[in-house]
Parts: sequence; C-alpha cells; structure tokens
Amino acid sequence: MKEAKYLVSDLFTADPSAHVFNNKLFIYPSHDFESGVAENDNGDHFNMRDYHAYSMDTIDGEITDHGVILDVDHVDWASRQMWDSDVAHKNGKYYLYFSAKDHNDIFKIGVAVSETPEGPFIPQEYPMKGSYSIDPCVFEEGNERYILFGGIWGGQLQRYRDNKAIEVGAEPKDAEASLCPKVAKLSDDMLEFAEAPKDLLILDENGNPLTAGDHDRRFFEASWLHTYKGKYYFSYSTGNTHKLCYATSDSLYGPYCYQGIILTPVVGWTTHHSICEFQGKWYLFHHDCVPSNGKTWLRSMKVVELEYDEAGKIITIEGT
Repeated sequence: MKEAKYLVSDLFTADPSAHVFNNKLFIYPSHDFESGVAENDNGDHFNMRDYHAYSMDTIDGEITDHGVILDVDHVDWASRQMWDSDVAHKNGKYYLYFSAKDHNDIFKIGVAVSETPEGPFIPQEYPMKGSYSIDPCVFEEGNERYILFGGIWGGQLQRYRDNKAIEVGAEPKDAEASLCPKVAKLSDDMLEFAEAPKDLLILDENGNPLTAGDHDRRFFEASWLHTYKGKYYFSYSTGNTHKLCYATSDSLYGPYCYQGIILTPVVGWTTHHSICEFQGKWYLFHHDCVPSNGKTWLRSMKVVELEYDEAGKIITIEGT
C-alpha cells in the first residue's frame, strides 16, 4: 500500500472534494482556523469561514492555491460554519455547493457559480429551497446531476423526518433503522432540487437496514458517490467510530449493500474524504490532525492511492 502524503502546509484544510476538470486535478477543501471556540458535540469548534481551490497537473507535482473562492461575508443568508463543499460542472459553468448555518443557526445548503473551476464563485441570494443538514456531494451521470447530503449530531440530520423539521430532533433508538443520507436529482439549472430528497438506504449482509446502534457501519456524515466497473460505490464516515466505509449498488438510488472499511481511524475526531480517478489511477483524499498535534479542529488534507481487488472490493487503507 502506498503511503499517504500531505498536500498543503501553510493552511489547515479538511474535507477535500477532488475532481478532474480541464485535465487537471482540482481539490476543494474546507479551511480550518483557530477561532477560540470551545469543543462540543455540536461541532462549534469547527468554525470555518471560507473555501480555497487547489489544482495539480500530476499527483506528485506541485499544488497551486487559487486563493479564497468564497467567504462567509459574501453570502447574505449565511452566518458561520462553512463546512464541507463540493463542485460540479454543467452547461459550461461550475457550481459550488456548500453547507453553512443561516442567521437562525440552522444548516442549509447554498450554491455559488463560476465561469472557471478556479473561481471565484458568486453565491445565490438564498440557500436551496428545502435544503437542510450538511456535506453536499454532487454526482454526474450523463446530462443529469444528483446531490447527496446529510450528517447527524452537529450536522442536524436528526432534526428532520421526511424532509420536514421535527419539534424534538433525536437519533432513532439503537434497534431501529439508522438515519439515511439523502439523494435528489438537481434541476437543469443546477440551483435547486428537481425532486424531493429520498433516503439512500444501506443494508447489511442479510438485506436488513443498518441499525442506529451499529456504530461501526451506520451512516454518520461525509457522503461520496463514484462508479467502478458498472457499480455504484457509496462511501461515508461512521462518525464516532472514526471509520470510512462503503456500500455498493446496481442502482444510483439504491438500496446499497454494506461492503467494508476503506480507511481505519486517523488522528483526529472526524474522517471525511473523496475518491477520484486521475491519470489512470484511483486516489483517496482525506485528512488527519497529525500536523496540528492532534487538535481535532485543525486538520490537514492528504492523498493516498486507492486500490481494488479482482472482485471489485476496495482494499482497506490503514489510517494514521
């Protein structure tokens, strides 16, 4: 197994979303900084306020920082905590999807638009109608684009059922089906949902939904979707057990069957990632907190080659 390498040393960067645009590798991380907010289960110490774009001509080459592509001060509806983001391309434009808290401290998903993958990105006046929670990921299939999202605890997914806010948000009981990530087709203009978000169901080896008490396998946050040899691979973080796992399906909407662990725990509380094919090889982009001496809110993104066995199973990578 190849050794992971850090990509940026002058900023703390996390939650990297990687894509190939114009034959270059572009990476869109969140930007950690020391804000002085105390740690808590709501994640208030992850108090990020802007996004940078990075690009590379080769995986071993230099990385270029294109600077700030969006700042919270540029988004009228947002107040703080610009968490994970992703970028998609359609109709000659680039669309940045980002999670941020509004002025009522409720997470929404916003969209910002650019003519180039380097940005800067111009935000829409309002968040996406009906959006909630965190961690947007956009998947391309033909001329359609699909958005996946959701995260529990500080990500607020437990506050919703059937796309509606509930009065008292809570996770299901341990024996009940776990909360699901959400998936929806995007409108042709890329600015709204084209349909109501649906549950992306993850099943165990017996065909039963993963339960809320199955912390080693159930979804927590950090949706990512890619295809390999005709199958859909949905990967995600288990959160409080600190693993990156994956499930596969023959259908984009699922259901998905749990397959195993991509990345074992790293130094730091969160595990968040993307998977991208670049110049004939597959790579896992993720982060850990080794450079900040274990400060969970000051993370550094890194990359490692990702490999499959002959049956298409992802070979587990050992975390730091």
